[in-house]
Amino acid sequence: MVTSPVLENQRPIATGAMIVALRDDADLADCVRIMERQTESEVSVSTFGGQENAAISADKVTFFPELQTAFIPRAIAARHASRMIELVNEEAILEARPEFFVFLQQQYVDSQDSTWGIAAVGAHETSLTGEGIKIAVLDTGIDLKHPDFAERTIVTQSFVAGETVNDQQGHGTHCAGTAAGKAVDPGVPRYGVAPDASLFVGKILNNRGFGTEGDIINGMNWAIGQKCEVISMSVGGPVRPGERHSLLYERIGKLALRNGSLIVAAAGNESNRSLGFIAPVASPANAPSILAVGAVDGALDVASFSSGGVNPEGGEVDIAAPGVGIFSSVPLPQKYRTLMGTSMACPHVAGVAALWAQSDPSLRGSALWSALQQNAKALALESRDVGSGLVQAPKTRGGQRQV
Repeated sequence: MVTSPVLENQRPIATGAMIVALRDDADLADCVRIMERQTESEVSVSTFGGQENAAISADKVTFFPELQTAFIPRAIAARHASRMIELVNEEAILEARPEFFVFLQQQYVDSQDSTWGIAAVGAHETSLTGEGIKIAVLDTGIDLKHPDFAERTIVTQSFVAGETVNDQQGHGTHCAGTAAGKAVDPGVPRYGVAPDASLFVGKILNNRGFGTEGDIINGMNWAIGQKCEVISMSVGGPVRPGERHSLLYERIGKLALRNGSLIVAAAGNESNRSLGFIAPVASPANAPSILAVGAVDGALDVASFSSGGVNPEGGEVDIAAPGVGIFSSVPLPQKYRTLMGTSMACPHVAGVAALWAQSDPSLRGSALWSALQQNAKALALESRDVGSGLVQAPKTRGGQRQV
């Protein structure tokens, strides 16, 4: 298969560590023994909410029983390189592959402050605010000293070794603002879709804007364990045309849905539609059980950079949201900035999902997914690019949802 030189230049970069996915029916004790035998190392078992140290250990194997997945650190994988190849021959092991770096999904642009996204999704026409709903934003962290977040109760956890949750990159603060920001200074327009939602911020990307899959999956596991109804992920890595989704991310997506959580992820910015090139939906958004979000501009046309549903088996765009000229919070001293990317579209969907979840306690997991798609605004665009259409907030009158 001939692949685009653009994507060839964006192939994932291996970290040197290994990810091992076990069969669903594999015995926990047997799996631990296999890891101990093949790596000659201690195995740490990490369960929902049970991490003593949020960052994955660099000197022992970490096993997540709910995910049936083990992470072998780089040093151990290098020490036993020949045995890593033999792992796939173990009956209990479904997949053994390298771990890759994953990068934030964004593009920058200078433009005037704008809140057109709030109007486009109808958040300004509803009395719902996301109150009582937990939104997890897994990204570069958050600026807790920002005036729009300083007085709020925010649950935070850094999964990046040696770094606090404090956001020095800016991407995470921007995404958290779009999902659930609330301006406190006069003259600042509304920019948060669900301003009264409870924020759970997991730092899975470092201050330079990238992270390892181990940290990312650790954060996803944490967010599910925290019972967040919505998990927003504006991160991803490019994939080739025809490339399958990750079995591991699909397993996590299914686990989230079973536990009443919906994972929403950015579709990716690898397209260049002006040159006729449409890139496949990025990973992890291309997993069938993770809601993939494409981006549209203020004219409700597909954004030139937004990836499209050109791969089968979950590689579709499921829904679209505003992703061009998006005004939101960034770390001090700047406070606010206008950006573009599917990263900016993703938290719009996360915020709207929180509004729907608030409107009806039965809308959790798969039911919440269905509500978003069934109530999306149809667009005169290909479903390949926007899925079911533009995400829409529930209409309310007197506090009651109108369908």
